[in-house]
Amino acid sequence: MAIFDKIAVFGCKATTLFLLDNLNIAYPVRYLVTIAPDAGNKHDVADYLDLKAEAEARGIEVYQARYYSLKHAEDIAHINSLNLDIAFVMGWQRLIPAEVLSGLKIGAFGMHGSAANLPLGRGRSPMNWSIIEGRQAFYTNLFLYDPGVDSGDVVDTFKFQITPQDTAETMHFKNTLAMKFLIERNIEGLVRNDFKRTKQDDTITPTYYPKRTPQDGLLDWEQDVAALERFIRAVTRPFSGAFTYIGDRQVRIWAAQVFDVHDFGYEQWPAGTIVAVFESGKFLVKCFGGLLLVTAHEAGFSAKKGMRFGNNSEEIKRFERNRLGFFDLEE
Repeated sequence: MAIFDKIAVFGCKATTLFLLDNLNIAYPVRYLVTIAPDAGNKHDVADYLDLKAEAEARGIEVYQARYYSLKHAEDIAHINSLNLDIAFVMGWQRLIPAEVLSGLKIGAFGMHGSAANLPLGRGRSPMNWSIIEGRQAFYTNLFLYDPGVDSGDVVDTFKFQITPQDTAETMHFKNTLAMKFLIERNIEGLVRNDFKRTKQDDTITPTYYPKRTPQDGLLDWEQDVAALERFIRAVTRPFSGAFTYIGDRQVRIWAAQVFDVHDFGYEQWPAGTIVAVFESGKFLVKCFGGLLLVTAHEAGFSAKKGMRFGNNSEEIKRFERNRLGFFDLEE
């Protein structure tokens, strides 16, 4: 049986480098398709990492695409000239165009997951949304790319826990480990083009999470304390973080925890008000349903008792919910 082992990785993030360094398979990754720093900055890629030098030091040939979309004729021609068998997509938050997919002998394999599993929860930022929604489990799928949005056949699935301590960063860690594990478990079948693939259930109407932008990190102090704590965890590093305002000064909050559902005598204070500041610099904010302890915020902000957070007349984006109260919607 023929072996198809001309393997590439597509990616431009720290998770891509982790996969390159930790993937334990008998077949070397020969190529990396990535983007240069100017494209990373232009597209505001969260956790972007310039991988060129790192990959070349590992003996991997690097191609820096002109466009993140890979739709430029020059990008398509170069990638197809490599005569790749398999591509693993890790840290590449874009569709792979049909013109690139058709040039792969076996195909491109990526990961997509959601708390409800595919075809529910396709689309953008499913890990962030899962924390915001208070979900407790996440299904990562190794799937075969097609030109659609997360609609390809599923090769294998790994389920992991979402804990009350998980953040955007730790969810990326878990998802990357899941991808590594799924590739390792299936690599022999993939390189022989002899693997099981399962079509997504067409009796279920697919749902899609909406795109999130850095501006969507504005805190809504009308939410209860538990929702605020989840939101801060969901958009913290490597993303741009949750933010709020004191007057017209923006304040970014990186970490917080529910301090207590009891108000310790601060019942009458308005939501969003700093009610206590500790010597460590950590401070308590009165919220609906309890107190929020802010444990990490941007440097240079000095909290003072009585300060009240607001939105500085900036509109808070409130996303539409489905009938179950979640944010993935049918098209």
